[in-house]
Amino acid sequence: MLWKLSLTGIKSRLRDYLVLFSGLVMASAIFYMFESMASNEAFLKSNTIVAATVIIFRLGSVLLGIITFVYILYANSFLMTMRQKDYAMFMMLGAKVRKIAQMIFSETFVVGIAATLVGSAVGVGLTSIVHQLLVDQLDINISHFTPFSIHGLLITVLFFAILFLLAAIVNAFSIVKKPILALIRADQTPTRIKQHKFLFFLEVVLGIAFLGCGYYMMKHVETYQVFGMGVALVTIVLGTYFIFHSVIIFFLSLLKKSEQISLKKLNNFTLSQLSFRIREYTQMLSMVAMLFALALGALTVGLGFRNEISEMTENAAGYDLVMNNPRAEDQQKIKELSPTLSASYTQKEDAGTIYYNASEFVAQPLIMIKYEDGTPPKITKEKVPAEKMNELTVQDELRGYELPEQQEKEIKVVSQSEFDQLSLPQSTLQLVQVKDFQANLEPIKALATQNKTNNPSLQKVEYSNQKYEMYEGYNSLFSGFEFMGFFLGLAFLTMLASCLMFKILSGSKSDIARYEMLEKIGTRRGLLKQSIRREVGVLFLAPGILGVVHVLFGLQMFGLFMQNPYKDIWVPFTIFFVLYFIYYVLTTWLYTGIVLKNILRLEGNIIDE
Repeated sequence: MLWKLSLTGIKSRLRDYLVLFSGLVMASAIFYMFESMASNEAFLKSNTIVAATVIIFRLGSVLLGIITFVYILYANSFLMTMRQKDYAMFMMLGAKVRKIAQMIFSETFVVGIAATLVGSAVGVGLTSIVHQLLVDQLDINISHFTPFSIHGLLITVLFFAILFLLAAIVNAFSIVKKPILALIRADQTPTRIKQHKFLFFLEVVLGIAFLGCGYYMMKHVETYQVFGMGVALVTIVLGTYFIFHSVIIFFLSLLKKSEQISLKKLNNFTLSQLSFRIREYTQMLSMVAMLFALALGALTVGLGFRNEISEMTENAAGYDLVMNNPRAEDQQKIKELSPTLSASYTQKEDAGTIYYNASEFVAQPLIMIKYEDGTPPKITKEKVPAEKMNELTVQDELRGYELPEQQEKEIKVVSQSEFDQLSLPQSTLQLVQVKDFQANLEPIKALATQNKTNNPSLQKVEYSNQKYEMYEGYNSLFSGFEFMGFFLGLAFLTMLASCLMFKILSGSKSDIARYEMLEKIGTRRGLLKQSIRREVGVLFLAPGILGVVHVLFGLQMFGLFMQNPYKDIWVPFTIFFVLYFIYYVLTTWLYTGIVLKNILRLEGNIIDE
């Protein structure tokens, strides 16, 4: 009989259970996605030269586990909020406490395990989709990556089984130990707020001071190094907590004191709701703000490494294509590239010397990369005057474009007449630049490969001065970081937004009476919906704004090894905020559906919208 009543209760709240189940499915799917990568050491080691990558991902896996644990707590709170009145009614009807405990335990554990199994299957599919998206759309090379991982699957199922087992035990004991009246009136119990003015003012000052100190340390991380990063981490976490616990509440109190704002429509009610919510959600909002910064930072830096590939390639190579002894058919392919520069230098060589015609360098000066001191160093490309071609540094630059067997010979740049008098074997070095290297990547690759085929000595060396080979090297290095940043950013975003969503929804039951009262006294439902949108919007926007500020200051630390960490920053920000906005819309829709149920007006008419 109890199981029939339980199933009836679940059926009556099917939409809420579907939200809970889908959230748990996504949590386990994301956890599996991360674990499948963290346990794939071959993938991690083959896509980055950083030896500590495996350890870093293990630590990241632990962090995701902690976040998942917090998420399960809020999802579990949402579940118990929905069901506690039902359990109280069963007890009032004479159900034994032991049977109620068994039912609670079974419901929690079965829902959790079912969601974990479905989520793991979804995780395999999502992992494959993310892999294909990043490889195809972002043009990165990922090796040794497999979407399905037995090790990752076992860890996911075991981890969530333990979490839901603990949650089931806690739920069973928490319900049976509470008096029936307390369960029925749980959402009507007032929360008393005590606020000491001096301590409140002190928190405001400390919040601003801690954030200022943390931002200063991040800006000057080159000076303070590890100590600065440690101080920044501690002070920003503390500052974030105090900002939510004091500064935002102080700002809301100022708005409430302004009659022009507070007395307009339902603003006073909305501001009061927010003041209460932010006090209650301080720890949650602080955690969400920090995770928001981590997620957005990971996504921004990950995609920023994409820019580094082209930046570093451009700064490492003076020319887009090097052709040694090009053939007639190669010239036709080069012509199809519509080159902005095609410089050909005639070579004559004997056993120990290679000669160049000085007049050719007058007509087409050699381009040389120049480095200037700075953090990061300033890199420019300059044309070398012909009279400087016999300088050692310039000849070293020119020697880098020669064939391996030519590079050990002495270079002499001689006049036109001297060059014409030399009766030696003749060859050609052709250096090409195009308007857009990335747009011509495939034809340049084909020509570079053909150049290696035409000159067998190039096949014996691991490194040449071909720009495409430099691009492949940097792409192999940074694409792994790009993949990790994108992956981590999306994983953390989904978890933090889900945590915030369930925290808001778990408190929705206690708000039903307030909104019913407002509607019964004549408040239009449109105003109530507007109030809900604003309230939920602030709860999403506040940690989002603070997280963005954290990221904008934190990116300065990456200036030590990135040319411009802020380049194209709008791309990751747009991706992130679109996904974040989807969670806001979903939360608002669910919250509205819970608190604005159809109610009987004083006149006796039923409103159905």
